[in-house]
Amino acid sequence: MHVLVLGCGYVGRELGRQLLDAGHDVTGVVRSETSAEAVAADGIEPVRADLTDPGAVSTLPDADALAFAASAGRGSVAEARSLYVDGLRAIVSEFEGREFPPDRLLLTSTTGVYGDHSGDWVDESTPIDPERPTAAVIAEAEGIVHRSGIDGTVARFAGLYGPGRYRIDAYLDSVTAGWRNSVHRDDAAGALAWFLTEDVAREETVLVNDGTPVDRWVFADWLADRCDAPEPEKLTVEERLEGLSESASLRVASQKRCRNDRLLELGYELRYPSVYEGYEPAIDAYRRGEEP
Repeated sequence: MHVLVLGCGYVGRELGRQLLDAGHDVTGVVRSETSAEAVAADGIEPVRADLTDPGAVSTLPDADALAFAASAGRGSVAEARSLYVDGLRAIVSEFEGREFPPDRLLLTSTTGVYGDHSGDWVDESTPIDPERPTAAVIAEAEGIVHRSGIDGTVARFAGLYGPGRYRIDAYLDSVTAGWRNSVHRDDAAGALAWFLTEDVAREETVLVNDGTPVDRWVFADWLADRCDAPEPEKLTVEERLEGLSESASLRVASQKRCRNDRLLELGYELRYPSVYEGYEPAIDAYRRGEEP
């Protein structure tokens, strides 16, 4: 199987590595020369292209499957729309019309499309209600995938963490009350690879998370204990909201707990069933004075 990873970044590169290890061919689409060099170092065939440019998209190679894992980062809503809506729509149109169209299309989405549920549980049957403008754009992208002529799968990721994104120092400084829903980078990519290699979750939306929401205050105390650090400052949501922008306030105030029953039913076995297991390698590195 040849997989074209559109946006070969934090999750996309790990997806590429796992697919290569399983014997598949992978092409990774990136924007910069630096990213192309990093992708090539992993053994992934790099292609430089701007996914918001239909002309550039038309030059991309055929593939058996597309994995749209691009990220607009913390850019503007207009930039997010250019990538997730206009760019994705152009990609779908281009590949649908080819002589040999792909068999699968994966989209990495976010549990942010649910909005606030006051700490209640959510799953695939829960109606979405995106409060933040960027989440609304991503919800629109989900619709593009499910209306396409290619069998689509939407993977709604909880909060990503892993190498380079453990934020241990931030947790040891201060922590805001609420629930943390998480998925390790290796499991986020692992689930995508599972959908493709096991041929499951066609025309589905699947929550990709570890299924173990944790109380942020409790987790921060555990982390401080494991790192031999003082107990971090505890902030209420109300205290944390002071001085934040509207978008940041909506993100902080949004509380929900994410299930992963469907992911497990599809046969995926988590490498890190909770952040407690997932943080152990980072804690070991932190205690050695290394960057986790």
